[in-house]
Amino acid sequence: MNEKGLFYDKFASEFDRKMNMYDTEKRMRVVFNTLLSPKELDGKKLLDAGCGTGWFSRRAVELGAVVTSLDVGENLLNEVKKKCETTRVVGDVTALKFKDNSFDIIVSSDVIEHTPDPAKAISEMARVLKKGGVLALTVPNNCWHFAVSVGNALKLRPYQGYENWVGWGQLKRELEKNGLQVKKQLGFHFIPFVVSALYPIIDYFDRYGESALGRVMVNIGVRAEKK
Repeated sequence: MNEKGLFYDKFASEFDRKMNMYDTEKRMRVVFNTLLSPKELDGKKLLDAGCGTGWFSRRAVELGAVVTSLDVGENLLNEVKKKCETTRVVGDVTALKFKDNSFDIIVSSDVIEHTPDPAKAISEMARVLKKGGVLALTVPNNCWHFAVSVGNALKLRPYQGYENWVGWGQLKRELEKNGLQVKKQLGFHFIPFVVSALYPIIDYFDRYGESALGRVMVNIGVRAEKK
C-alpha cells in the first residue's frame, strides 16, 4: 500500500475529531435504516469494507451481525477495537483476502473513492458476497468532485488520499457488470460542506433522494443484491 492509500491510517487517532459527525450519522441512517432493514442483520456474517474508525461496525454489532472490520492499517483498526468487538483485518478492498461467497452482507460507506480503482473494489466485494447477499454502499457523486479542491483550499477537511468519486450511472453499471442487481439507488446531501445552520435544509431535501433530484446530490447510496 502506497503513501496515498495509507493517508487516513496516518491520522486515525484524530479521524473522528476531524470528520463531520452529522455526515457520519446521516450515512449510518442511510445504510442501516434505508438500504438495509435492521432486522435483516441479526446473525448474519457482515463485512465492513473500509471500516475507518468503526462507527458502522459498532452499529452492525448492535444489530446482531457477526462483523469483520477491514481497513488498510492497524491504526484505524485500533480505533475500531475501542468501539466494538469484531474480527479485525488489515486489507485492501481492491484485493480482499477472503474466499468467494464469504459474507451475507457487505457495508461500505464512502470507501471505494479512496482507492486507485473503485471498479476493482466493487468487483472484489461482489466476489466475496454470497448469492442472494446484499451490498449496501455509499460514495460521493462525481458531479461534485470540484468540492475536493474547494475543501482543501478552505481547510474544511483534508483531501490528500485517493479521491476517485463515482457517478450515478457509472456506479449502477459497475454493480450490474459484476452480477449485482440494484434494488434501490438514492441521493442524499443536497449541498456539500455541511454546517449546522444548514442541517434542516439538507435533511428536508433528503426526502427527494429517490427522485430525479437524487442523481445530482452530493452522495449516492445503493442497495444491490447478488443474483
